[in-house]
This record gives sequence, structure tokens and C-alpha cells, in this order.
Amino acid sequence: MIRTVLPAEVADVVALHGRARATYYPDGLPQDGTDWHAAWRRALARPDGRVLCAVEEGRMVGLASFRTPEGAPTDTVKLLQFHVDPGHWRRGVGSALHTACAEAWTSDGTRTAVLEVHVDNRRAQRFYRRHGWMPEPAEPGDHHLTMRLRLPAE
Repeated sequence: MIRTVLPAEVADVVALHGRARATYYPDGLPQDGTDWHAAWRRALARPDGRVLCAVEEGRMVGLASFRTPEGAPTDTVKLLQFHVDPGHWRRGVGSALHTACAEAWTSDGTRTAVLEVHVDNRRAQRFYRRHGWMPEPAEPGDHHLTMRLRLPAE
């Protein structure tokens, strides 16, 4: 089941986010001082964004956060976070969650979606490419790759 995340579920969101991110940082999650509980509470409260989750057997197993970036055209959305619990990889959770995002974007009149993925996260890059995302040229030394998805008009 794909649904909107509830504010009371912020601890589940932070835990899933941490488990997923840990897989592409071989030396462990960077400690940059981010208060992820506060960051996710703000994401859940934003009127210009949405946070969706995939739930299996009552447990959150996937997560997607998106909104229109400041200064971007109103028909553009940025996928800010997209995570599947590592224990649920290759089971269709990510594809179902991506489909739900694309359907929400298309019904909202979005024509373009953008995202940034860590350059070392090859698994995620393959996933996005399978779903139609195209990489944009990167500058040497960039830690993130920008990808773009063109959406059909509804």
C-alpha cells in the first residue's frame, strides 16, 4: 500500500532513512549535525510538498519526499528523498513507490522531475535509469549526479 506519511510516524521515517542511507556510505553515515527528526517534521508539514510511504504488513518499507523547488517552474518537481528499506530491495517496493510518485506528479500537471543522487550510489542510478530518468552532464569532483525525468501530459 502506498499512502501519505503521517506526522506521528517521523521516528519510523528517520529509522528507514538511516538504514537506507547507510548502504551507500562505506565508512558509515556522515555526522554532519543534521537533526533528521526536525528535518523530516518540516518536510511533513510543508504545504508545497508531499511525503509518501510504502507499507507492507503494517511496516513502513519505502519512502519518497518531493516538492517544487524554489525558483523552479511550477511544472517541475524535485524528488528530494527516495529510500527503500534494504531488506526489501528487489521486491518491487521501489517501483511501486516510483509509480505512485509519477502518477501524483502527472495528475498535478508536473512535466519534469529532477533529483540528485550520490555519484557512488550506482544501484540507485540503475534504478532511476530503468524508470526513465536521464543523467545530466556532471562537473569533475561533483558528489551528486543530477537526473531528469520527462513526464507525459495527462
